[in-house]
Amino acid sequence: MTPETPVIAARIVTAVVFIAMGALHFVPAAGRGMAAIIPPGMRGRPFSAKTLVRLTGVAEIAGGVGLLIEPTRAAAGIALAVFLVAVFPANAYAARHPERFGRIAIPFWPRLIGQVVLIALVLWVGLSPV
Repeated sequence: MTPETPVIAARIVTAVVFIAMGALHFVPAAGRGMAAIIPPGMRGRPFSAKTLVRLTGVAEIAGGVGLLIEPTRAAAGIALAVFLVAVFPANAYAARHPERFGRIAIPFWPRLIGQVVLIALVLWVGLSPV
């Protein structure tokens, strides 16, 4: 094992998770659930909830693939960090309505901490020179 092994392993796992989660946006039942957590004020401005779910799915897939390709790795890490900030309002909305969203309504503070950890992770694996 070399000193580079942990970052390479973390990069691959992170990329696979983002690609898989992005693909999940195109599964009808999952997509409906994701569309439901988009705050009402964000729907239809300028895109429908369904279109936003598809766009975010494409963004996650592109970001995951980008982490695996050296010339795009840093941009992908930064873009995924921005993405995680951009989608947080939907997670916060779900957290305020656990009776409506069930298991996906992770309480606000644990979700915020998790989001910060994910942002740190994508920046680490994206910006690492290895």
